[in-house]
Amino acid sequence: MDLLANLNGALQYIEENLADDIDLKEAARLACCSEYHFSRMFSFLAGITLSEYIRRRRLTSAAFELQAGELRVMDVAVKYGYSSADAFSRAFQGLHGIPPSSVKLHGPSLKAYPRLTFQLTIQGGSAMNYRIIEKESFCIVGITRRVPIQFNGVNPEIASMWKSLTSDDIDQLKKLSNVEPQGLIQASMNFSEGRMEEKGELDHYVGVATTKECPENLTKLDVPAATWAVFEAVGPFPDTLQNVWGRIYSEWFPTANYELARGPEILWNESKDLSSPTFRSEIWIPVLKK
Repeated sequence: MDLLANLNGALQYIEENLADDIDLKEAARLACCSEYHFSRMFSFLAGITLSEYIRRRRLTSAAFELQAGELRVMDVAVKYGYSSADAFSRAFQGLHGIPPSSVKLHGPSLKAYPRLTFQLTIQGGSAMNYRIIEKESFCIVGITRRVPIQFNGVNPEIASMWKSLTSDDIDQLKKLSNVEPQGLIQASMNFSEGRMEEKGELDHYVGVATTKECPENLTKLDVPAATWAVFEAVGPFPDTLQNVWGRIYSEWFPTANYELARGPEILWNESKDLSSPTFRSEIWIPVLKK
């Protein structure tokens, strides 16, 4: 509840400064969390990035002002942070479908994006199994690729990564695994800003967690000492896994005494049998205590 109130306070600050410079550090301070956590949580809860929300709100307000007829297009462009009338016109037309100079003509149809307010919604109340653990620094050693963000179904690029591993590669990786989560794992980080709109890409790793030296034929990702929230997902793959992943951000973080920390999101699967109705996975998320 406190997080929702704090997030709404940050949104109020943004709303009051649409025509000024918006300091995202100040917005995060009002939300009582880090700028990184604020930006990520906003995206998951709102379904769009923070920057896109601010852009839409500014262009909505700009349309209202142009309809009022008291300001020139250039005046409105400058007021809402655009360096030129051309840049403003492109952005305006991209959102509303018409140039700003046409707003007063023929009563055109415009788009309005109202301000957001976060509210608590009581849903099914199904349990989430998780544990909090502390881990020393380690490395993820394996293969990596920049892959497109995909919410539903099996990502073909990630499937291709798994297929590229030979039995010798897998044996080599398993011998390197010496810390939790044991065995083969996947990790994702460096998400594009448009993650929650299913746009852009992420860095994906297939490998193992280890403290051993990285062989020359593999890639290494250094992971610093951190606190981890580890969530269990049991059920048909990948729907159950994707559902739990979404609930972590939409249900767990808003009520937990933790916020998201920088670092990879790690996935561990218990077996290779993706067809099992009780397929078990663990999602490892780096967190900071508030």
